[in-house]
Amino acid sequence: MDGASPARCPWCGGDELYRDYHDREWGVPLHDDQRLFEMLLLEGFQAGLSWLTILKKRENFRAAFDGFDPAKVAAYGSDKAEALMADQGIVRNRQKIEAAIKNAQVFLALQREFGSFDRYLWSYVNHQPVRHAYQDPVQVPAESETSQTLSKDLKKRGMGFVGPTTVYAYMQSVGMVNDHLTGCFRHGQLQGGKPIAADG
Repeated sequence: MDGASPARCPWCGGDELYRDYHDREWGVPLHDDQRLFEMLLLEGFQAGLSWLTILKKRENFRAAFDGFDPAKVAAYGSDKAEALMADQGIVRNRQKIEAAIKNAQVFLALQREFGSFDRYLWSYVNHQPVRHAYQDPVQVPAESETSQTLSKDLKKRGMGFVGPTTVYAYMQSVGMVNDHLTGCFRHGQLQGGKPIAADG
């Protein structure tokens, strides 16, 4: 953008990759199942780590997990799991790798049951983004009643690394909630339903 840098949510700091993610993706409503699976997988690996760490490894994850194709990931066996454990380009955590495979299987089951994962997921917010108006980072919650309910159902279905905090971060990332601060230039754009420079 021309001129002075626009006001942004403070969490994206000065890192260019982080700013780009904030400006182009975070909070933009996602409805493509494969993109929704990508973010679900990445949020699961993020647990206990910084999101910037995951963003820096994102393309490595994309290569390692067959372009985030849930059908391919769901079919991974022990040999593939071992290969992933040896892949230095991703987060090598056996529990998270095994959870990613199981989560893909549950993801496919949800697609079959509801027609799409998108339809299942967005039903938790009545298929409309929840538009918040937080002014200060301390106001932004780590989880919500909705994330608790969704987390409980995903766990019941067999998913792992989908606690209410991880699920709320997921809801933020796929635009189910708009948690851009009111002073951030993206807040108004997304409140108006006219996101700009968004991928997908």
